[in-house]
Amino acid sequence: MVIIMKNYLYPTDVLLPDFNKTEGKKWAVVACDQYTSEPEYWENAEKFIKDCPSALKIMLPEARLDTAEEAVPVIQETMRKYLSEGILVNHADCGVYLERTLANKSVRRGIVAALDLEDYDYSKGSVSPVRATEKTVAERIPPRLAVRRGAPVEMPHVMLLIDDPDDAIIGGIAAKYGKNADAYSFELMADSGSVRASFIPSSEFASINEKLGKLAGGRENPIVLAVGDGNHSLATAKAAYEEIKAKLGTEAENHPARYALVELVNIYDSSLKFEPIYRLVKSDNPGALIADFRKYLAGNRGNCGTQTFDIITEKGKETVTTDCAPFSLSVTTLQRFLDARQPEHRDEITDYIHGEDSLEKLSSKPGFVGFLFDGMQKEQLFPSVEKDGSLPRKTFSMGHASDKRFYIECRKITLK
Repeated sequence: MVIIMKNYLYPTDVLLPDFNKTEGKKWAVVACDQYTSEPEYWENAEKFIKDCPSALKIMLPEARLDTAEEAVPVIQETMRKYLSEGILVNHADCGVYLERTLANKSVRRGIVAALDLEDYDYSKGSVSPVRATEKTVAERIPPRLAVRRGAPVEMPHVMLLIDDPDDAIIGGIAAKYGKNADAYSFELMADSGSVRASFIPSSEFASINEKLGKLAGGRENPIVLAVGDGNHSLATAKAAYEEIKAKLGTEAENHPARYALVELVNIYDSSLKFEPIYRLVKSDNPGALIADFRKYLAGNRGNCGTQTFDIITEKGKETVTTDCAPFSLSVTTLQRFLDARQPEHRDEITDYIHGEDSLEKLSSKPGFVGFLFDGMQKEQLFPSVEKDGSLPRKTFSMGHASDKRFYIECRKITLK
């Protein structure tokens, strides 16, 4: 019997800046969905970069989405300029092994390569090998699509997670190529750490894909790659590709926009810290909210074991426990209750809070209810998504804003 191996990641033509024409520290810029409420971050970045070629000049921070109509044509023209003037240099048929030293000195290792968007489906109930871990908000795609539509190049801030406790995939590549740093090596702006990277030859991808296939473990409809960060960016790439398919038909099969550049990271990488994001609800009737939550747990009994919630108000703290939770994660159980309640209680507003101290402080004010619960463990992510579907929005955090992916690599996504 012939076993046909499935490919999940592909070598591709990677565009990197010519570091004789720009400085790495001024080229690399943090993901566009960071510092959305801190416009001064982006203003300071512009002051630091000045006239130097930079990824900042070919992306649109979400803090400035309201300027998209006038900004997008300028961004796309700058992309074309960087290509024509050799500021972006093509490195053919390869991947990139990346080591990112974070501000706290921990090191995150990843593989940058191309993903076939035919393998990715963010819709509810998806059984594709590449899936969103959190719910995709359709309304967030159109403004991003306006930026990507017609753009000649893409830059990734998508991080795909793999469940590889033995570190066979990225660890194997690190052992071979981790010392080279023949792609780039430099400090990042705003005290965000540093990066160093080496090229991965295309010959390595057969082994990478074979090992990815083994992670599936013979399960039916397994998740092989989980979108840990940048899901709406990847969803936008998918939407843009679907537009091209509708226009070109079968000719789209070989279109470069069929693929998206991503970074592969092991969920067990020691630098990745999963931190829970708690819920704070502003309510005119905290007592009724808590009573309804108790009723919800009593009336929605499942087989997912015991879950405990500490509920905090100005009156103090009380504990609610279920021994037959309806969903695998405490946050899913709670969020499903809040979502179901929302249509009849539109006056209630849910906020998402990092840190127990912050939650307790905010919950002590009149009219607020804080929900404290156990966070998700790394080994729970893949089984939970396979069992319950996409997790609720703001289920967990994977680090501070400055730890997010910086734009460095690019890839051409048009035929010309």
